[in-house]
Amino acid sequence: MFVPSQPLILASSSPRRKDLLSLTGLAFQIVPAVIDESSLPSEEPEDFAKRMATEKALQIAHLYTEACVVGADTVVTHGNRIFGKPRNQEEALTMLKSLQGKTHTVITGFALMMKHRGMFKADTEVTAVTFGTFDEAVLTSYVGTGEPMDKAGAYGIQGAGGFLIREICGSYSNVVGLPMLPIVEILLRWNCIRPDQGLRPPQLPFD
Repeated sequence: MFVPSQPLILASSSPRRKDLLSLTGLAFQIVPAVIDESSLPSEEPEDFAKRMATEKALQIAHLYTEACVVGADTVVTHGNRIFGKPRNQEEALTMLKSLQGKTHTVITGFALMMKHRGMFKADTEVTAVTFGTFDEAVLTSYVGTGEPMDKAGAYGIQGAGGFLIREICGSYSNVVGLPMLPIVEILLRWNCIRPDQGLRPPQLPFD
């Protein structure tokens, strides 16, 4: 569908983000950023997600100055609480019990940078997700699959955890981890990608 007009890097090791970006047909390199993902005192969830995405994009853009770099970070919130990735199965079960029957918010911060052209854009996408209600035995069984362990909020909408969802309002891809609409719009506007017309995409200048 699309090909890059210049080297494209995803600054994330998330297999969900890789899969979403791959669906566009784009060739890209994965270079995960390694940053401190601690929130600042009194930092709002949207500010935190945007800052994380920005720091990821900045770190990799400094290393690959000729590439267009995409960074992203996803958080799940309910009330004033941020639900990150569970540290163990007990915490995963506690998260799911806290969220069931309620509507929570999924926020993905995303940042795009082309250092050699001096271009930068960072923003957030917000989606409301409503869970159904299940017996604890059902939630425990889901936690036992291991799927929740590397996901914010302890569930994967694109996997077995999809049964938990009663309703979503907003971008589905945002809940998975990468809001595709605004990212593709920016890449097109910056002429980083173009419709695939059978031309070979450029390769990253790796040794």
